[in-house]
Amino acid sequence: MTTAFIATTGGHLTQLVNLAERIPPDPDSIWITHANEQSTSLLAGRDVQYIPYVGVRDIPGVLRCVLRAHALYRSRRPTRAVSTGSGIALAYLPYLAARGVECHYIESAARVGGPSLTGRILRRVPRVHTYTQYRHWSDAHWHYGGSGFDAFEPVAADAPLGDRVRVVVTVGTAAEFPFTRLIRALAPLLAPGGDLERATGRPVDVLWQTGCTPVDALPVDATPFLPAADLAAALREADIVVSHAGTGSALANLAAGRFALVSSRVAQYGEAGDDHQRELADELEARGLSTYRAPEDITVDDLLATRKHGVRRLPHVPPFALR
Repeated sequence: MTTAFIATTGGHLTQLVNLAERIPPDPDSIWITHANEQSTSLLAGRDVQYIPYVGVRDIPGVLRCVLRAHALYRSRRPTRAVSTGSGIALAYLPYLAARGVECHYIESAARVGGPSLTGRILRRVPRVHTYTQYRHWSDAHWHYGGSGFDAFEPVAADAPLGDRVRVVVTVGTAAEFPFTRLIRALAPLLAPGGDLERATGRPVDVLWQTGCTPVDALPVDATPFLPAADLAAALREADIVVSHAGTGSALANLAAGRFALVSSRVAQYGEAGDDHQRELADELEARGLSTYRAPEDITVDDLLATRKHGVRRLPHVPPFALR
């Protein structure tokens, strides 16, 4: 038996890697995603088929990938397919379901209020099982199987600062949506001689993980993309983490034990296709796993307050319940 794990890079892939650990394994598996610094490091040592990037609402890209789904079926004969989206799921799951493959689509944890466009389409595809990570909108069509955030709980923290203040700012890898507003708001707070340095009496070292956000006009030393292992190490060592409210970044922060200050992209400013990031930010705050601030409202006190909180991974996490 072979399981095909299918996901776009970024938060979709991070979620699938985490959820795959909670799904009964098959003797054989293959991963289908796009190649970048995150995926090649996160999936090192696994059987991976890298395909061209399928963007947001990229209908031609989806149609091209149907041929790859056909090739996968002919070469590997998968018996089960599991996907967390997004557009790549539209290419593979309908084709594989029509071939009799057991197909499961798990809606992203970013979708706190209801399914995405991809989810709404796949819900109507025969023989594709659909899942939500939130009980409050589960129904006969959307089965609640668990949440990727179930693995974490908040804890108190009070670690002293060292000789330097280590900060990680991460805005994920979204190719279509820059988040310049967050970088611009943080730059003066975190600059040499800036507000955080004056408040702590210590120099501030910042890792700016900026993805596709243009920062040439800003006074930051950007690292657009990092291997997953390098980012995880930086998060574990950080004193303060500021993050966009993306699911992949949220899970990476939590896995590193970091209680982050999060800001959400806003559709009105061209930072996202809709405002689901604010819903996720509110969900994380309600769980006690992070705190939310709009970029223009962030203060040094907000940054330092995150150090009073930590996150712990639970020793036992329930399986994700596939139908």
